[in-house]
Amino acid sequence: MKDKLKGIGDAMLNGFMKFASLKALVALKDGFILTMPATLIGSLFLLIANLPFNGYSDFMAAHLGENWNVALNQVSNATFNILAIIVAVGIGYAYARNEKCDGISSGLLSLVAFFIVSPSSMNISIDTDTLSKATDDSVNVLKNVTVDGIFNQTWTGSNGIISAIIMGLIVGWVYTACIKHDVKIKMPDAVPQGVTNAFSALIPGLIVITGSAILYHVCKVFGGVSLTELIFKILQIPLQSLTDTWAGAIIIIVLMSLLFWCGIHGANVVSGVVTPLLLANTLSNQKLFDAGVTPYTKANGFHYLTPQMIDCFCKYSGVGLTVGLLVAALIFAKSEQLRTVSKLSIVPGIFGINEPVIFGLPIVFNPIMLIPFVLTPMVAMIIMYGAVSIGFIAPFGAVQVPWTTPPIISGFILGGWKCALLQVIIGVIAVFIYMPFVKMQDKICLEQEQANAAEAAK
Repeated sequence: MKDKLKGIGDAMLNGFMKFASLKALVALKDGFILTMPATLIGSLFLLIANLPFNGYSDFMAAHLGENWNVALNQVSNATFNILAIIVAVGIGYAYARNEKCDGISSGLLSLVAFFIVSPSSMNISIDTDTLSKATDDSVNVLKNVTVDGIFNQTWTGSNGIISAIIMGLIVGWVYTACIKHDVKIKMPDAVPQGVTNAFSALIPGLIVITGSAILYHVCKVFGGVSLTELIFKILQIPLQSLTDTWAGAIIIIVLMSLLFWCGIHGANVVSGVVTPLLLANTLSNQKLFDAGVTPYTKANGFHYLTPQMIDCFCKYSGVGLTVGLLVAALIFAKSEQLRTVSKLSIVPGIFGINEPVIFGLPIVFNPIMLIPFVLTPMVAMIIMYGAVSIGFIAPFGAVQVPWTTPPIISGFILGGWKCALLQVIIGVIAVFIYMPFVKMQDKICLEQEQANAAEAAK
């Protein structure tokens, strides 16, 4: 029976490892890493424009004028509203680079493909009275005008992320397949590498652009919308709704812990799938904040589950909220092993790095630590989701902090004293959850140390 269970466990582990190493998933993860400079810098400017202090905006307006935050908002708009563009380039680049091909050519082709399948016009509603005054014509003035030859930031931002992902992966695959199978224009060895790469991209580029044009034509003729708009309607909206439920939130956080317990970086695996959707949630929330929409409820279009909720509250010391384990061990542990590991791990843990305790204790494949490692972040998610649901704190918008930002500081930046308080409460609860299991682990370690000492004394 034991061998059978071990075989099942090995099979599951191999399956997780294969999933984690899929080319598409690795490219997705690496591509989204390239969005970090834009999102973090945009968050900084957005934070300065919207610091969580009562009277801050009025104070700044009184001293710097009513338009004091125009440039700040311009930076945040210019970063968050082009995320789909960055994603398309990043994923196409990462896919080809990981396959030892020219990433720049693949990334640029992904960008072109994304623009081809996205809308290049928009309808603008113009007030009849305003237009009649401008034209000295008070009758028969059109209210809706279609403007062509533009790329609407609605689709280059959060609403276009899923389309950008799909095009990036498709283009990356087509480009690398063509290069590896020599479906390219070959140049003499004496030709500079940059020129060679440019000519090598011609045939893959022709395939990609032709295919993108066909997709756009089919969607526009038969559906009346572009592919990006169609994807948003039939895929992104339902998926965002799925991530925005109690069950969805709990499943996401539990999967992260379970995979990490199996030795797989669960945060990377799960985040690679859900981060685009959660990021779209934050950008959607920010648009509602900017429009002055209240109250902050789902009925008004707000999304509760966002990357900040996971990173800064459910795993602010790393997956499993291991800060609870470390504090409990420092208070109650008597064994040298547990105390030493805790002392060495506490400082990295404060900055969200918990690999020392994950692999040093270890937590990986440790049956004693499985329950608290999964239960603690799940309880944190329930608390946070509930806090947003009842209106204790507002849903999180586009402001983000680096994942290494220590708790309390990150909470205060994101939502003032209430969020900082929630981090403290979650930390205390984490200590109490881990405490009985730490004592069990400590007893085992202490007995082993005593047995080793007795053996050495003989």
